[in-house]
Amino acid sequence: MNTPEPTILPAGDAALVVAFGNEISPAVNARVRALTDSLARRPLRGVTECVPTFRSVLVAYDPCAVRYAWLRRKLARRLAALSLAGEAETRVFVIPVCYGGAFGEDLPAVAEHTGFSPDEVIRRHSGADYLIYMLGFLPGFAYLGGLEQALHTPRLQNPRTSIPAGSVGIGGEQTGIYPLASPGGWQLIGRTPVRPYDPRRAEPILYRAGDYIRFVPVSAEEYAELEQKQAAGERIWEVKARG
Repeated sequence: MNTPEPTILPAGDAALVVAFGNEISPAVNARVRALTDSLARRPLRGVTECVPTFRSVLVAYDPCAVRYAWLRRKLARRLAALSLAGEAETRVFVIPVCYGGAFGEDLPAVAEHTGFSPDEVIRRHSGADYLIYMLGFLPGFAYLGGLEQALHTPRLQNPRTSIPAGSVGIGGEQTGIYPLASPGGWQLIGRTPVRPYDPRRAEPILYRAGDYIRFVPVSAEEYAELEQKQAAGERIWEVKARG
């Protein structure tokens, strides 16, 4: 795939945006992560924060420390030397999910919309590795790519005022995990006992952009056992290398 040249644009008086095109794709997002990682490893003077998105990086800076023109030149040189080689090993987080019933009350509605049986929805939803494009909305909320088109389901017309932490849902072209109890309009198809965000952990957010998530179905009994293990401090997810 031919990727467009990145563009550097001002974003107010204390930030700029490096955009890698208009397409949401793994290839474009890989360049976003490469620049973000490069700036983390070798920071530029005056830069205060880097915020990666689906297809761009917001670079905030202190205008009292550096000028826009200087930082733009430095970023252009960094981009010219940017390489995707040597990226960190791709990790897959294997997340247990209890689908349907009290854990996923919208599973029948998703099945009706897609024309599949509930079991087929579960099989398809748990049959893919989902790329984490970026994190946002809530701490640990991962914006995932890779939901097959046949499972795309509109959001609820009337969002819920509160849904449980760990709820797994489908909203339009996306799927994901609600890391905290919050309002939400996605169709809930399951729940995981894993907490993507836990301020008590050494690393509160479980994964990062560039990792993958794989959902694995478990029974209600297994869910209860996993909850008990987690309460006892045991790790209830797996991390695998993606080949």
